[in-house]
Amino acid sequence: MQVPLEIVFEGMAPSEAARARIKREASRLERFYDRITSCRVVIELPNKRHHKGNMFSVRVHLTMPGGGDIVVRRDPKEHHSHEDAYVAIRDAFSAARRQVEDLARKKAGKVKKHENGEEIPGATI
Repeated sequence: MQVPLEIVFEGMAPSEAARARIKREASRLERFYDRITSCRVVIELPNKRHHKGNMFSVRVHLTMPGGGDIVVRRDPKEHHSHEDAYVAIRDAFSAARRQVEDLARKKAGKVKKHENGEEIPGATI
């Protein structure tokens, strides 16, 4: 990445363990597409009132050359398993990785197309 990884903690104290996990996941993304310009990750604990059952929200924003951006958001409403910050981080980066892989396939020209020129979703050569 040309710009250093940015990690933001909102509504919670910064965690070195979560920071290390995010760094590891971000470096894995570069294996799939080495032209990622920047990565910004926000991990948020939106509802701090509960003693148990707090759900983490994770947003991953990747910037690519040529103005391409990938934005992934994993919200607690969608996944009850996000009471664990590491599960929320894993899910967000898994979704980001799928999108990065799709982008890399498109850039390499390895996407099947219909006869009319439209791409076939999920099909690779």
